[in-house]
Amino acid sequence: MPTTDTRLILGSSSPYRRELLQRFGLPFECISPDVDESRHTGESADALSSRLAALKAQTVAHMHPDAVVIGSDQVLECNGELLGKPGNRNNAIEQLRTMSGQTLKFYTALCVCQGEKQVADLAVTQVLFRKLDDATIEAYLAREPAFDVAGSCKAESLGIALCDAIESDDPTALIGLPLIRLRKLLSQFGINVV
Repeated sequence: MPTTDTRLILGSSSPYRRELLQRFGLPFECISPDVDESRHTGESADALSSRLAALKAQTVAHMHPDAVVIGSDQVLECNGELLGKPGNRNNAIEQLRTMSGQTLKFYTALCVCQGEKQVADLAVTQVLFRKLDDATIEAYLAREPAFDVAGSCKAESLGIALCDAIESDDPTALIGLPLIRLRKLLSQFGINVV
């Protein structure tokens, strides 16, 4: 198992990001950054994702200046509209109807910081959704009530059946934490996964 003397913190309360980071086998802790995730007027999806990833990392790093802190955020764009977590069944149905037959862009930003040092990256994943009728949407949500993820779809599980194609150079980005990019960023802080 890799070891590090550096304290590593994931600035997130997301169970999906925690599960992904566990793949590295590094000791880490999770601290929720508790930040305002509201979109600024006119803010693009990539800018919003990048700003929030940095804000999350900086917020936790300010409280724990000795630690290397990871912040990440994901924003989904469909035909120029930003879609967040649906929160409930009705909103999920509407999101899936909107996404039916469309090409979506998921912007997953990373920020790693310690003290004054900060590095960042952004992964863009394109997902072509298949055409979905209401019966398919209902059947999917009955089996996987994905109300806590952007776009109401978990591609790491049954949601993959709603997709016709996924284009990405970092497959874990779609789940919420781009591990290929994260490994590179952590190495700049002397943290090597293998």
